Amino acid sequence: MNTNIPRPEHPRPDFERQNWLNLNGPWQFEFDDMNVGERESWHQDRAFTGVIQVPYCFQSKLSGIKDTAFHDVVWYQRQFAVPDSFQGKRVMLHFGAVDYSAKVWLNGQLAGEHTGGYTPFRIDITDSLREGENTVTVRVEDSSTNTSQPRGKQSWKPDNFGCWYTQVTGIWQTVWLEAVSATHLDKVKMTPDFDNGRLRLDVFVHGPVDGCELKARVSFEGHPIAEGSVRLLRSIQTFEIDVKSDHFEWKLAAWSPEHPNLYDIQFEVTRAGELLDSVSSYFGMRKISTRGGKVLLNNQPIYQKLILDQGYFDGGLLTAATDEDYIHDIRLIKEFGFNGVRKHQKAEDPRFLYWADKMGLLVWGEMGSPYEFDDRMIAANTEEWRRVVERDYNHPCIIVWTLMNESWGIPRIQTDRKQQHHTMSLYYMVKSYDDTRLVISNDGWEHTVSDLITFHDYMQDGERLAARLASKEAVLTEPVCSVGNTLGAKYMFAEGFTYSGQPILLSECCGVAYDTGVGWGYGSSVRTEEQFLERYRSILQAIHDHSYIAGFCTTQLTDVQQEINGLVTIDRKPKVDPARFAAILHQLN
Repeated sequence: MNTNIPRPEHPRPDFERQNWLNLNGPWQFEFDDMNVGERESWHQDRAFTGVIQVPYCFQSKLSGIKDTAFHDVVWYQRQFAVPDSFQGKRVMLHFGAVDYSAKVWLNGQLAGEHTGGYTPFRIDITDSLREGENTVTVRVEDSSTNTSQPRGKQSWKPDNFGCWYTQVTGIWQTVWLEAVSATHLDKVKMTPDFDNGRLRLDVFVHGPVDGCELKARVSFEGHPIAEGSVRLLRSIQTFEIDVKSDHFEWKLAAWSPEHPNLYDIQFEVTRAGELLDSVSSYFGMRKISTRGGKVLLNNQPIYQKLILDQGYFDGGLLTAATDEDYIHDIRLIKEFGFNGVRKHQKAEDPRFLYWADKMGLLVWGEMGSPYEFDDRMIAANTEEWRRVVERDYNHPCIIVWTLMNESWGIPRIQTDRKQQHHTMSLYYMVKSYDDTRLVISNDGWEHTVSDLITFHDYMQDGERLAARLASKEAVLTEPVCSVGNTLGAKYMFAEGFTYSGQPILLSECCGVAYDTGVGWGYGSSVRTEEQFLERYRSILQAIHDHSYIAGFCTTQLTDVQQEINGLVTIDRKPKVDPARFAAILHQLN
């Protein structure tokens, strides 16, 4: 691993091959504000005048540019040589994420295109490669003002406002090359059957499978546990492995926040004894379900103590400077006493999810919202969600998919059947790909079909909040949800939908601002650590005292630009002693 380049670690430890090359680091760069690059064939022989550090967007400090003005079209270029170890293989060019629409040329030839700012794509560039130096050129278009485009917390105005922040344009996750055989694994979906101690494998193979065999070897901390093999007769094949073992007292090592047990698994594709592909991954044996208004983890009720995190970093915006930053954030969350995180308005980097798997943190997965409902939004939102679920399916840390937030992009869902149908179609589409997790149709209010019923209330007084929560019936039927003084009250359900026994969670609350003289939070600011802790204690106790509420999510882990309601600053300095805060949460057991 070359530690002289930014983010040198393998970007997908859940699907890792040994033969790869990281392409992060300096790339040539150019703004194309007049949108003339394609017409003038910049992908041919143009020498770009700027330099950018990939994988950081040009708006960030770490990119070396830090230009926050609107630039809707940008170009990247770099040279690379194919390693000797790639000879005789197909060469894949991978992009972790490019916001928003990308065209890729190799040596002047169009190699591929992708639209969607949060999801990965790969291009087979083998047939365009040449001896010695190769040139890859990328054109990225990212509309500054298009609110039909899933954009999350990226402002569509020249300046930040409310809870919307600096835009992110272009490459913002790792770029890498990978060598594969003509026959290789595209993906493997791993589905734990916790109750029966089995692992289902849905295997997707690219290339001819005649005479091929797939073998899967399972181990735990170096100890062999199980293995299985199947003769490949189709490009998509399913089989199961029994992973119960006498190595464990109860036959299985279950995954949970307290005990984040992970099994390693090695996949090998062979033909007549020749190794064609080898991929390493891992999985966790765990089960998410509901019963009697409670969320169950491994058939046991779990009270969710979540913190909202928007995944912004001071130097890199949506991109962490180093892999260690993810470890540090998860460690902070656990030190403050939380057992999970709601990743808000961002499909998070797979490296964060890897560390959440390893360190034991429940995750609610989310994707950036659009803000305008039209045909473009429907298509883009649906496709991005499909790809997010496909990318992150194997992470045991993820227990919930949060499809929409606070009716953003579906502002008339209360009465508009088309907007209701969009959330329903998303729900059933996600469920058809992944029926192992809980799905929220519209977090906060105005639910349609949903496995959890969630609401937001930023009331800053514990006694008043307790009074507001006293009647479960009133919470479910009256317009009691509140987000301060801007959006007013909302009904829990869109018209035509009613409660049917789902767990209820207060999925945004607190948002306490520590007075620094700049920025904003919910309610009046506090000025001392004691005031900060007391306000949190009163709010969280009021929530916990109502047994029909199955958990909560506090806003938020870090300050983000003008929003200063984090438990830590944007550079991760705690505002209060984490141990004292954790003591408050411990009392809520």
